[in-house]
Amino acid sequence: MDVDGVLTDGTVEIHSDGTESKNFSILDGMGLKRLQQAGLAVAWLSGRASGATSVRAAELKISHLVQGRTDKHIALQELASQLGLTAPQICYMGDDDIDAPAIAWAGIGVAPAAAMPAALRAANYLPGRPAGRGAVRDVCEHILGSRGQ
Repeated sequence: MDVDGVLTDGTVEIHSDGTESKNFSILDGMGLKRLQQAGLAVAWLSGRASGATSVRAAELKISHLVQGRTDKHIALQELASQLGLTAPQICYMGDDDIDAPAIAWAGIGVAPAAAMPAALRAANYLPGRPAGRGAVRDVCEHILGSRGQ
């Protein structure tokens, strides 16, 4: 999944010392932990490098963190190849134009309701909760539910 606009509400606070902060949902974090406990790989693909993203990924033990890649489709295909996965085995969630090809390629493409039109058109599922406020948890629950967990 993408980070900004999916795991967050899409805003970044830049402080006068150059540091940044983002708000991440605890609900989403719990959903991701439950996916990991079920043996599913979780990956974050972000178009921009961010210390806040790195810290949150470390907290959640996200083993696949790719930052600074705007070619999300290619990055996702490379990661899938490394993990021995095919498109139908992948769920990808993104919110912007650069996510749309990856959303369309994945077996399950997801976009938050406030995503950009290209991402919404590419998606085949829209979570009921907003980005940064449980949208990821909604997707996690659907994935786990489909596996009978």
